[in-house]
Amino acid sequence: MFTAIQVIAPMLRVELSAAAVRDAAEIERAVATLASSPNGGLIMTRTTEVMAHHDLIVGLAARHRLPTIYPLRAFVKRGGLISYGNEVVTDYRLAAGYVDRILKGEKAADLPVQYPIKYDLVINLKTAKALGLTVPDKLLALADEVIE
Repeated sequence: MFTAIQVIAPMLRVELSAAAVRDAAEIERAVATLASSPNGGLIMTRTTEVMAHHDLIVGLAARHRLPTIYPLRAFVKRGGLISYGNEVVTDYRLAAGYVDRILKGEKAADLPVQYPIKYDLVINLKTAKALGLTVPDKLLALADEVIE
């Protein structure tokens, strides 16, 4: 996902800073550093570290007033600003279908790679208001879910 972000960022005139973090202390330092620069924001990708520290990240983003895009709707339900990502439940259903096919004798190497088929956009208007942001009507119209 980060590679795609790197390709698009220059077209949008956005400067990127990557922060590879492994634990809570590194996450706290990275967020504090980013918060000290003007017009900052976060784009969280779905990594083990992000998933393990989801509540910490949502809390830090709120405390530092950093607009943040998350990979899953669960972050937005916990108070995050916006998420755009595929549903994990759908991933597991697809995986279960593959397990069934393998148990019935198909070779795993013969099965095609599965990609997500639907991405959900979820916006938390309460968080947007707390950050002093106005979400454009056009973006709200595109959202799969709006939390008020």
